[in-house]
Amino acid sequence: MRFIFVMLASIIFASGCGSKEETPSVSEAPAAVSSLAELKSLDPESVGSLKGNVKFEGEVPVPKKIPVKGNPECAVSHPGGSVDSEELLVRDGALQNVFVYIKQGLEGYTFNAPAEPVTISNQKCVYVPHVSGVQAGQPVVLLNEDPTLHNIHSYSKNSPSFNVGLPFQGVKQTKKFGKPEVMVTLKCDVHPWMIGYLGVLDHPYFGVTGADGSFELKNLPPGEYLVEAWHEKLGAQSQKIKIEPRETKEIVFNFKS
Repeated sequence: MRFIFVMLASIIFASGCGSKEETPSVSEAPAAVSSLAELKSLDPESVGSLKGNVKFEGEVPVPKKIPVKGNPECAVSHPGGSVDSEELLVRDGALQNVFVYIKQGLEGYTFNAPAEPVTISNQKCVYVPHVSGVQAGQPVVLLNEDPTLHNIHSYSKNSPSFNVGLPFQGVKQTKKFGKPEVMVTLKCDVHPWMIGYLGVLDHPYFGVTGADGSFELKNLPPGEYLVEAWHEKLGAQSQKIKIEPRETKEIVFNFKS
């Protein structure tokens, strides 16, 4: 009888331990279901768009002249001996090189990074484009179109920084940024006036204003958003908007000197 009692107690004890070990997996199940329920899908029949302009108010500055005479490999492309700074470009009241993007409101959506790369060129000893955007994980091609040495040094904080050499014309390297960051500064250590900016996002809703100050973000799902306009010298502004199904919304940002 004593043997049977001991065996029975052992079985009961073992069953109790087994139930304790299973508890974490049971408690994790609702969390997994909840996270799946929060994922949102994009309905192509209901998407809208956001159009706008970025304007500059105040006295229009004269573009700065950056001397390049000390670098004969660059001076040959600039007979005047200088390049125009792109830090503040205004024409007819329109502000160029403003990075406009959805800052908040896309939580719950996931977007695959495009396989098509974004190209940043070293062209006549300046970065082309001066300001650009890319999705996290999307290839970025760094191209040297000049017959001289360049390098691109990234000062990213959320993704590993890099410093790659582009020693001759036609050479290129491909990099990726793993995490969103607005903005990543790019510099050439060989030619210190060469500076560019790259916005890295986890979605495709961004744009850069051209000479006319305009931008457009297409195929936005209906919702409420915080839209930010970033400029390297004038800072950032934001506006709250609401996009209804199949609506085209228009907004204007005004920067002052």
